[in-house]
Amino acid sequence: MPNGKKATSSAKPRQPNRYVQIIEQIFASKWEHGVTEVKFERDDIKKMATKLNVQLPENLGDLLYSFRFRTALPASIVDTAAVGTEWVIEMQGRSVYAFRQVPLNRIKPNPDYEAIKIPDATPEIIRQYAQGDEQALLAIVRYNRLIDIFLGLTTYSLQNHLRTTVTGRGQIEIDELYVGVDKNGRHFAIPVQAKGGTDQLSVVQTKQDIEFCAQKYPKLDCLPISVQFMEGDRIAMFLLKVEADAVKIREEKHYQLVPASDIDPREWKPTI
Repeated sequence: MPNGKKATSSAKPRQPNRYVQIIEQIFASKWEHGVTEVKFERDDIKKMATKLNVQLPENLGDLLYSFRFRTALPASIVDTAAVGTEWVIEMQGRSVYAFRQVPLNRIKPNPDYEAIKIPDATPEIIRQYAQGDEQALLAIVRYNRLIDIFLGLTTYSLQNHLRTTVTGRGQIEIDELYVGVDKNGRHFAIPVQAKGGTDQLSVVQTKQDIEFCAQKYPKLDCLPISVQFMEGDRIAMFLLKVEADAVKIREEKHYQLVPASDIDPREWKPTI
């Protein structure tokens, strides 16, 4: 520096955002060492916001959705989990939730998988206005019949952004629900969760989707699917199941939508 003195910063430490402040204080007020489940109610968000003197979020559901599906929980919560486990937030009834420890697992696309080229059937106007989020991903999957290709079934989109209730959970939302039929006439229920951007595929959402199918369509086989945008215009697809609170990948495929002229038929032939 010209005067030989070190510059000092007068900037104050950045405060955690209000979502983080509220959720970590709710946890801290109820957690005890050694417990693996911490229950709280939606009304606790209002009470804690008042106690902390922070502005109450206009949409309380967005705070919960953020930490359930989009954002990592604060370190003050994460660090209390036992080795090999993590905290998730589950619904346990109407306006009732719980932090619960489950086996640590992250569903991430394997970067070493090859991408299967599929002729792009997405209408150009959809490509023009797609935002790169889960809405766009669901549309692209639907137009290109990727569920059919991935599962080897004939499938039909029954409803998207289905809001419904599950006994013992309360209200849930399924990104898109398909029904399918195989060559033997057997029917399937296929809940799909789609993640764009930095959102993480969720064990919580997968469990809810499976429970929904068991209650609403008990005679159908449930095939929970997750799809995610990857770099390089690739789409990762997973067929999942839940074992002992952990999500397991039954099958994973990566697809790349390209102009038909970019597909070489020789790529279909197996190499010896």
